[in-house]
Amino acid sequence: MRRLLLCGMAGAAALLAGCGAEQIQGPSFAAREVRLDDAAAQSAPTYSYERIAHPNATATTAWGINASGDVVGDYVDAAGRHGFLLHGGEFTTIDIAGALTSARGISPGGDIVGIYRRASEPAVNAHGFLLSRQGDTTFIDFPGHTNTIPQRILPDGTLLGCRHDNDTMGSMKGVVFDGGGPSEITEFASMNNGATPDRRLIVGLWTNGSRGEGFTIEDGVFATFVVPGSDFTAAWDVNAAGEIAGVQHNGTGFHGFVQTVDGGDVSIDFPGATATRVFGINARGDVVGSYVLGGQTSGFVARRGR
Repeated sequence: MRRLLLCGMAGAAALLAGCGAEQIQGPSFAAREVRLDDAAAQSAPTYSYERIAHPNATATTAWGINASGDVVGDYVDAAGRHGFLLHGGEFTTIDIAGALTSARGISPGGDIVGIYRRASEPAVNAHGFLLSRQGDTTFIDFPGHTNTIPQRILPDGTLLGCRHDNDTMGSMKGVVFDGGGPSEITEFASMNNGATPDRRLIVGLWTNGSRGEGFTIEDGVFATFVVPGSDFTAAWDVNAAGEIAGVQHNGTGFHGFVQTVDGGDVSIDFPGATATRVFGINARGDVVGSYVLGGQTSGFVARRGR
């Protein structure tokens, strides 16, 4: 196992405040994005499940996966919350110095986005970071707002997530960081969680009164959806084929789901678990998330049958 200790807060108040990380050798992988062929995207998927658990952790969550199978997430131990990269079966811990850290998304080329919070800050607070595959760290803050959560990074470097102030859903809006600068969607209580590489389809979560719903923005048109039979739905990612992955809750508890391109919903349930949540999907159709079994939260990857 390795550990990356990312540099401190100097200059972090700017929108994209660079911070040298000369002593860090970050992940460096060849960029490759292998998408499902049309026939596979149309078929009902089957999965094989593998547990992800950082050694000595009391809880592990997998948040994102790229086409190469590299997984990012976070784990909790006696020292607090740490981000991680799982590459080739080896864990690398990712920590912002002096802060609780979570890695949320990874690009095809190995760039990683995530969030951090100082222990002295309120639990609602979150600030963003980007760790390039060369090991450079950039802090990310949306102008004029207290908190920023970058959840996903696209192949071209576009970031998606949300911004909010001293609450959660009340002031939250989905945001995009791209070459044109930061922008936000119209709807409050929203979070952009993923997009196809061409950004014609963005997915996320939205609170409609007391109910959480998934949303899509397809060619600029905002629409919400719920998994049939659920009282809560959140879309957490989408792959290049247009398959949407997320979490839904119904009378039997929390379940992951994949919505196929033909509109069908496939339930994702780790064997034996009392709750399963899906947070990421890659171009191959593999998904990652967390599950609860015997009171223990672990991460998982569900690999799609070829």
